[in-house]
Amino acid sequence: MDTAKFYKVSYEQFEEGFLDYNANASKEIIHNIYNELKLPKRATKGSAGYDFYTPIDVYLKPGETLKIPTGIRCEMNERWVLMIYPRSGLGFKYRLQLNNTVGVIDSDYFYSDNEGHIFIKITNDSNEGKIVDVKKGQGIAQGIFMQYGIVEDDDVSELRNGGFGSTTR
Repeated sequence: MDTAKFYKVSYEQFEEGFLDYNANASKEIIHNIYNELKLPKRATKGSAGYDFYTPIDVYLKPGETLKIPTGIRCEMNERWVLMIYPRSGLGFKYRLQLNNTVGVIDSDYFYSDNEGHIFIKITNDSNEGKIVDVKKGQGIAQGIFMQYGIVEDDDVSELRNGGFGSTTR
Protein backbone atom coordinates (compact mmCIF):
# COMPACT_ATOMS: atom_id res chain seq x y z
CA MET A 1 0.00 0.00 0.00
CA ASP A 2 1.58 3.29 -1.12
CA THR A 3 -1.33 5.36 0.08
CA ALA A 4 -3.57 5.76 3.08
CA LYS A 5 -7.30 5.73 3.60
CA PHE A 6 -9.56 7.05 6.35
CA TYR A 7 -12.57 5.06 7.58
CA LYS A 8 -15.14 5.38 10.31
CA VAL A 9 -14.73 2.95 13.20
CA SER A 10 -17.69 0.63 13.72
CA TYR A 11 -20.73 2.09 15.43
CA GLU A 12 -20.06 -0.13 18.47
CA GLN A 13 -16.51 1.18 18.82
CA PHE A 14 -17.66 4.78 18.42
CA GLU A 15 -20.38 4.31 21.03
CA GLU A 16 -17.83 2.93 23.50
CA GLY A 17 -15.50 5.88 22.89
CA PHE A 18 -18.31 8.40 23.03
CA LEU A 19 -19.64 7.06 26.33
CA ASP A 20 -16.17 7.64 27.75
CA TYR A 21 -16.64 11.30 26.75
CA ASN A 22 -20.28 11.52 27.91
CA ALA A 23 -21.56 8.58 29.97
CA ASN A 24 -25.13 9.98 29.92
CA ALA A 25 -25.49 10.24 26.14
CA SER A 26 -28.46 8.38 24.67
CA LYS A 27 -28.04 5.78 21.94
CA GLU A 28 -30.11 8.02 19.66
CA ILE A 29 -27.76 10.99 20.13
CA ILE A 30 -24.68 8.81 19.63
CA HIS A 31 -26.18 7.23 16.51
CA ASN A 32 -26.99 10.66 15.02
CA ILE A 33 -23.46 11.92 15.71
CA TYR A 34 -21.97 8.74 14.22
CA ASN A 35 -24.02 9.15 11.03
CA GLU A 36 -22.77 12.75 10.65
CA LEU A 37 -19.05 11.95 11.08
CA LYS A 38 -16.89 13.51 8.39
CA LEU A 39 -13.75 11.79 7.16
CA PRO A 40 -10.61 13.96 7.30
CA LYS A 41 -9.70 15.82 4.14
CA ARG A 42 -7.35 18.51 2.91
CA ALA A 43 -8.72 22.03 2.58
CA THR A 44 -6.67 22.94 -0.50
CA LYS A 45 -4.52 21.26 -3.12
CA GLY A 46 -1.38 22.57 -1.38
CA SER A 47 -2.39 21.57 2.15
CA ALA A 48 -0.09 19.09 3.89
CA GLY A 49 -2.58 18.33 6.65
CA TYR A 50 -5.86 16.44 6.58
CA ASP A 51 -8.38 18.27 8.73
CA PHE A 52 -10.01 16.26 11.51
CA TYR A 53 -13.51 17.54 12.28
CA THR A 54 -14.96 17.57 15.76
CA PRO A 55 -18.17 15.52 16.07
CA ILE A 56 -19.23 17.65 19.06
CA ASP A 57 -19.25 21.30 20.07
CA VAL A 58 -15.99 22.14 21.84
CA TYR A 59 -16.12 24.87 24.47
CA LEU A 60 -12.99 25.10 26.60
CA LYS A 61 -12.15 27.73 29.17
CA PRO A 62 -8.45 28.33 29.92
CA GLY A 63 -6.98 25.28 31.62
CA GLU A 64 -9.81 22.93 30.62
CA THR A 65 -9.17 19.63 28.84
CA LEU A 66 -11.37 17.50 26.59
CA LYS A 67 -10.90 14.05 25.01
CA ILE A 68 -12.70 13.92 21.66
CA PRO A 69 -13.66 10.58 20.08
CA THR A 70 -13.25 11.32 16.36
CA GLY A 71 -14.82 8.06 15.15
CA ILE A 72 -11.99 7.88 12.60
CA ARG A 73 -9.36 5.23 11.89
CA CYS A 74 -6.65 5.19 9.24
CA GLU A 75 -5.12 2.43 7.15
CA MET A 76 -1.71 3.37 5.80
CA ASN A 77 1.55 2.13 4.36
CA GLU A 78 3.54 0.03 6.86
CA ARG A 79 6.42 2.55 6.83
CA TRP A 80 4.22 5.60 7.35
CA VAL A 81 3.07 7.41 10.46
CA LEU A 82 0.19 9.87 10.80
CA MET A 83 1.21 12.85 12.95
CA ILE A 84 -1.67 14.78 14.58
CA TYR A 85 -1.36 18.47 15.44
CA PRO A 86 -3.86 21.15 16.48
CA ARG A 87 -5.18 23.22 13.57
CA SER A 88 -2.62 25.99 13.13
CA GLY A 89 -5.09 28.83 13.69
CA LEU A 90 -6.41 27.31 16.91
CA GLY A 91 -2.92 26.80 18.28
CA PHE A 92 -1.88 30.32 17.33
CA LYS A 93 -5.01 32.10 18.53
CA TYR A 94 -5.77 30.11 21.71
CA ARG A 95 -2.59 28.13 22.51
CA LEU A 96 -4.72 25.03 22.01
CA GLN A 97 -2.45 22.08 22.81
CA LEU A 98 -2.66 18.34 22.27
CA ASN A 99 -2.01 16.69 25.62
CA ASN A 100 0.59 14.39 24.07
CA THR A 101 2.07 17.42 22.19
CA VAL A 102 1.95 15.49 18.89
CA GLY A 103 -0.28 12.51 18.19
CA VAL A 104 1.62 9.59 16.66
CA ILE A 105 -0.63 7.14 14.84
CA ASP A 106 1.39 4.06 13.87
CA SER A 107 0.44 2.01 10.82
CA ASP A 108 -0.43 -1.05 12.93
CA TYR A 109 -2.79 0.95 15.15
CA PHE A 110 -5.44 0.31 12.47
CA TYR A 111 -5.51 -3.35 13.58
CA SER A 112 -5.66 -2.74 17.34
CA ASP A 113 -8.42 -3.93 19.63
CA ASN A 114 -10.15 -0.53 19.46
CA GLU A 115 -10.09 -0.59 15.63
CA GLY A 116 -7.48 2.18 15.62
CA HIS A 117 -10.03 4.75 16.88
CA ILE A 118 -8.23 8.11 16.87
CA PHE A 119 -8.93 10.28 19.90
CA ILE A 120 -7.84 13.89 20.22
CA LYS A 121 -7.22 15.12 23.76
CA ILE A 122 -6.80 18.87 23.89
CA THR A 123 -6.22 21.55 26.51
CA ASN A 124 -6.90 25.26 26.26
CA ASP A 125 -3.54 26.55 27.44
CA SER A 126 -4.47 30.20 26.95
CA ASN A 127 -2.75 32.60 29.30
CA GLU A 128 -4.86 35.45 27.92
CA GLY A 129 -8.22 34.21 29.20
CA LYS A 130 -9.45 33.19 25.73
CA ILE A 131 -12.20 30.60 25.38
CA VAL A 132 -11.93 27.98 22.62
CA ASP A 133 -15.28 27.64 20.88
CA VAL A 134 -15.32 25.22 17.93
CA LYS A 135 -18.66 24.07 16.57
CA LYS A 136 -19.50 20.49 15.66
CA GLY A 137 -18.27 19.70 12.14
CA GLN A 138 -15.44 22.26 12.16
CA GLY A 139 -11.76 21.38 11.97
CA ILE A 140 -10.10 20.80 15.35
CA ALA A 141 -6.83 19.09 14.37
CA GLN A 142 -4.80 18.15 11.33
CA GLY A 143 -3.02 14.95 10.40
CA ILE A 144 0.13 14.81 8.30
CA PHE A 145 1.50 11.58 6.85
CA MET A 146 5.23 11.02 7.08
CA GLN A 147 7.50 8.22 5.97
CA TYR A 148 10.11 6.97 8.44
CA GLY A 149 13.21 4.82 8.35
CA ILE A 150 14.46 1.97 10.52
CA VAL A 151 17.98 0.81 11.33
CA GLU A 152 19.41 -2.03 9.24
CA ASP A 153 19.67 -4.46 12.15
CA ASP A 154 16.09 -3.88 13.35
CA ASP A 155 14.56 -7.25 14.19
CA VAL A 156 11.27 -6.33 15.88
CA SER A 157 8.58 -8.94 15.29
CA GLU A 158 6.07 -7.99 18.01
CA LEU A 159 2.51 -7.23 16.94
CA ARG A 160 0.22 -4.61 18.50
CA ASN A 161 -2.53 -6.02 20.65
CA GLY A 162 -4.18 -2.94 22.05
CA GLY A 163 -4.95 0.70 21.64
CA PHE A 164 -3.33 3.84 23.01
CA GLY A 165 -0.11 3.18 24.91
CA SER A 166 -0.17 -0.55 24.19
CA THR A 167 3.37 -0.72 22.80
CA THR A 168 4.84 -0.04 26.25
CA ARG A 169 2.93 -2.80 28.09
